[in-house]
Amino acid sequence: MKILIVDDSKAMRMIVRRSLVQAGFTNIEAIEATNGVEALEIIEQQSPDIVLSDWNMPNMKGIELLKTLRGRGRNVPLGFITSESSPETHQEALDSGASFVIVKPFTFAAIELALKPLMA
Repeated sequence: MKILIVDDSKAMRMIVRRSLVQAGFTNIEAIEATNGVEALEIIEQQSPDIVLSDWNMPNMKGIELLKTLRGRGRNVPLGFITSESSPETHQEALDSGASFVIVKPFTFAAIELALKPLMA
């Protein structure tokens, strides 16, 4: 299973990658992008099974990435791992087709709970 981690922070991408392993997802290929524009290119080229995206990034925010994918008919599961914690932001994400929203700081258990249904 291929998971794309999209975040402008290298440290956060490493934390997410480590959390995936801690959650027991060891048979995955994790690939990375630093923003939504880069993520779109990777999604077209490598067709990941799941996308984990930050919300606030330069060039293209995570919500714009999600809306662009859905507008193109791409239904790859996309979940947010973000510091955005307002109910309005979470509702916008879910209304736009996000699979889940996890708020930073997070635990590996939160990753496990969000991803298990998508990996079944």
